[in-house]
Amino acid sequence: MILEVKKLQKVYGDKTVVNIEDLQIAAGETVGLVGNNGAGKTTFFRMLLDLIRPTSGEVLSKGENVMQNDNWKNYTASFLDEGFLIDYLTPEEYFIFIGSLHNLSVADVSAYLNQYGEFFNGEILNSGKYIRDFSKGNQVKVGIAAALMQKPEILILDEPFANLDPTTQIRLKNLLKAQAGNMTTFISSHDLNHVTDVCNRIVLVEKGQVIKDFKTDENTLKELESYFSA
Repeated sequence: MILEVKKLQKVYGDKTVVNIEDLQIAAGETVGLVGNNGAGKTTFFRMLLDLIRPTSGEVLSKGENVMQNDNWKNYTASFLDEGFLIDYLTPEEYFIFIGSLHNLSVADVSAYLNQYGEFFNGEILNSGKYIRDFSKGNQVKVGIAAALMQKPEILILDEPFANLDPTTQIRLKNLLKAQAGNMTTFISSHDLNHVTDVCNRIVLVEKGQVIKDFKTDENTLKELESYFSA
């Protein structure tokens, strides 16, 4: 298993926000995390990335506790929100900086970005704007392209479809599907259509607990819609 969660709890005051007994994710899986607001999805992702510490339990990446070593950072990429960006840089400056962390030259970064022409839709590069001056949707595009630059083994995305226009949502789905099997992807989303289309497994959480965990098939979308409309 590339990711394992054991007896993971996060408690704030008298409220248990995350309470996951056991969750195992195999290499190459594309997993969708779905649940209503307040289900604990973002808190869970932040514990996977050691951004916040659990009250109890552990997250193992390739068998090692993420709190006790940094090895996992070499093969894990993520974009949870615009706070992950350095927003006083232009996109070009930001991509070059991220590339430098992974020993990519300016020419390497430029060649890498060529494949994102359609995804960027002419709105990102050569705009002369700082990242902070972009729309939320365009900030998401920058964050996702930067995360994929390091060719991660694990990719974690929180609500990646939320601020994208319909065309870009479809392009992002195609981008993620093209990576299927090459990396382990963990996506949280309120968009049941997109998440069932992209992911081969769905983990449904409610009040911090896993309610259902199942492989996607042609009936998954209907099952989820009936669950959330009940």
